[in-house]
Amino acid sequence: MPLTRRAFLGSAAAATASATFFAPSAGAAVGRARRALGVQNWMAGIDDAAPLQRLTIPGTHDSGARFGGWWVECQNTTLIQQLASGIRFLDIRCRAFEGSFTIHHGAFYQNLNFDDVLGACRDFLRGQPTETVLMRVKQEYSEVNDAAFRAVFDDYLDRRGWRSLFHIGDAWPRLGDVRGKVVLLADNGGLPGGIRWGDGNVFDIQDDWNAAPGAKYPKIEAHFRKAAGQPGKQYINFVSTAAGLPPRWNSDDLNPKAHTLLESAEGRGWRGLGIVPMDYPNTRAGLVESLIAHN
Repeated sequence: MPLTRRAFLGSAAAATASATFFAPSAGAAVGRARRALGVQNWMAGIDDAAPLQRLTIPGTHDSGARFGGWWVECQNTTLIQQLASGIRFLDIRCRAFEGSFTIHHGAFYQNLNFDDVLGACRDFLRGQPTETVLMRVKQEYSEVNDAAFRAVFDDYLDRRGWRSLFHIGDAWPRLGDVRGKVVLLADNGGLPGGIRWGDGNVFDIQDDWNAAPGAKYPKIEAHFRKAAGQPGKQYINFVSTAAGLPPRWNSDDLNPKAHTLLESAEGRGWRGLGIVPMDYPNTRAGLVESLIAHN
């Protein structure tokens, strides 16, 4: 990829904060009054009774990975910027280190600790109490056993005072039950409660992270079609890959293709596409808004 194209795309972040959507009129599927909504509060237009697994939820892959060079970085916006742009799923990788969680991508510390992650979610949800944040918590670059990982997490909940921020349950809640909360998706056997990431009875995940873009895209497309046509499980469709090229270069290939599919004659009719984690979603203007519109 020519450097001039990278430089251009690096400055082409979408101006999502000013985008607006319209909730359907009363009596429609979401059952709320028609109103103008922005990317910051798009969940306000969805009925309290809606199951989370029937939504289309824009997300980020390796959400805290902004440092370490081309082969490590997956995002170029902060967590609070991601949430403000409409992202509602965060993929948080925690290293157990000296009684705390530091945020890593592999060996690379991301200048974030778990308190920073939770503080960003708290501040966003205080300002936008109609929203919820789904958070995958996974151990990265440490190998402590489940009990030790659990002990650190419990310390955050209780001694450090974060328990009230979380919804921790073993079943998918309805949106109205978790507005203003972080829903834990537990990708570690020691975590308390939480919906168990990867449970085949609950999830249908497409995450071929080592497929080249040419091989990855058909899997993304097929998973969108499956989610739209076979509702029930929690679909997760990673539009990200680390194969062959840096994540940014791969996202320059995959994000426009996914966006074009979503806006195609077929794609516009799809609803309930599940969680869609992406690298650098802000570099494709309108991509996050397009996903939101599939609710």
